[in-house]
Amino acid sequence: MKIKKGDNVIVIAGKDKGTTGKVSEAFPREEKVLIAGVNMRKKHQKARKTGEKGQILDQAFPIHVSNVMLVGKDGKRTRSRKNA
Repeated sequence: MKIKKGDNVIVIAGKDKGTTGKVSEAFPREEKVLIAGVNMRKKHQKARKTGEKGQILDQAFPIHVSNVMLVGKDGKRTRSRKNA
């Protein structure tokens, strides 16, 4: 996996196609990356204390590395070499 934490990437497939962002975390074993603001889902959280209300939070979930591409310095997407 050639994409690492801190790389700028663009989503090339899925519901967030065309979105760019920075990789905030990489999971090499699962071949997934976490990008801030991409693949957002609603997570329901129970109330922790008595009298407190539960909440619905927006949380970013990992996306498969095959659905993202690196963004070069010129702002265009670039391919990464497999065996570099």
